[in-house]
Amino acid sequence: MKRRKHAPDFVLLVTTLLLLAIGIVMVYSASEYESRKVTRTAENPEGYNYFVVRRQLIWIALGLVAMYVGSKINYWYLARLAKFGYIMTVILLIMVKIPGLGVSRYGATRWLGFGNIVFQPSEIAKLTLTLFLARWLAMRGDQVKSFSKGLVPPILFTGLICGLIMLQPDLGTTISVLAIAAVLIFVAGAQWKHIFVLGSGAILGIIGLIFSADYRSDRLSFLNPWADPLASGHQLIQSYYALGSGGLFGRGLAQSIQKRFYLPFPHTDFILAIIGEELGFLGTSIICVLFAVFVWRGFKIAMSAPDSFASLLASGMTAMVGTQAVINIAVVTGSIPTTGIPLPLISAGGSSLIFTLGAIGVLLNISKYAHE
Repeated sequence: MKRRKHAPDFVLLVTTLLLLAIGIVMVYSASEYESRKVTRTAENPEGYNYFVVRRQLIWIALGLVAMYVGSKINYWYLARLAKFGYIMTVILLIMVKIPGLGVSRYGATRWLGFGNIVFQPSEIAKLTLTLFLARWLAMRGDQVKSFSKGLVPPILFTGLICGLIMLQPDLGTTISVLAIAAVLIFVAGAQWKHIFVLGSGAILGIIGLIFSADYRSDRLSFLNPWADPLASGHQLIQSYYALGSGGLFGRGLAQSIQKRFYLPFPHTDFILAIIGEELGFLGTSIICVLFAVFVWRGFKIAMSAPDSFASLLASGMTAMVGTQAVINIAVVTGSIPTTGIPLPLISAGGSSLIFTLGAIGVLLNISKYAHE
């Protein structure tokens, strides 16, 4: 039966563009001193303050192209690519560990480099695993209520991806992937007792991974960062200073003190702290509301989808953005240990932004066929 097509979800599109616009402004502000540092020369000792944001604008342009393409391709055509995408993702994650191909930064090897092109395969994994699991679960229907037939295979599919990501190592992305898989299994109709068992096992596994490496267990300092203010607690303390000094309305745009090399990664993982410092509680609240609206519209599209595959795919794409936002906000506010997850659509970065916008394009495509 031919599905009736209509305009994509306007609220979701506007919310995405608003988050992108806020991201451009805040990346420019938060990266000002970093840009000057990397562009400083003997001829120009002051450097340029637009280096990072100029690069960010290029990523946004590529991401918008990915979103446009995703919104134009019928989501059912993507189902045919699910198996191929999953296999290619596994190959790319393996290639990360090959000397000469894998690129190491900040003590981890999470990137692939081909000349001047460097990208993070784990960002692709979120998208391809969502597509693969959505297709697999949709084809099995009520089998998901059976643990052995319906849940063991997707657990193994997810486990393989998570295992390869942990070899990089990257616990934050692993948790994000697990959260996406959990949402898909829940939406597919798994029994509560099975969800409880899987959830408990995942929590115990994450705790075990935290204590399996000293640098990860050191991040438990978020419980009392002032116990080690010059080392493991430094970043979180500076984040607290930024958020606290912003008050209700903030110091004013571009007036942050913490971005002057006090707070590490002010334009990437901890950009929300700079938003809180410059725009205050009001600014961070607006960000949280926009993400809440995004999640609401995403799951509304999923509930109105014309078939089970579209419903699962929309749920997974929404969870992909929503869980990353929740994790980042929780890290910046000291609610959970530092994980290195960027704030979607706002933090500076390439791979994450492009694939996130591509996923949103697919979500917009599904919204065209959702019941009005």
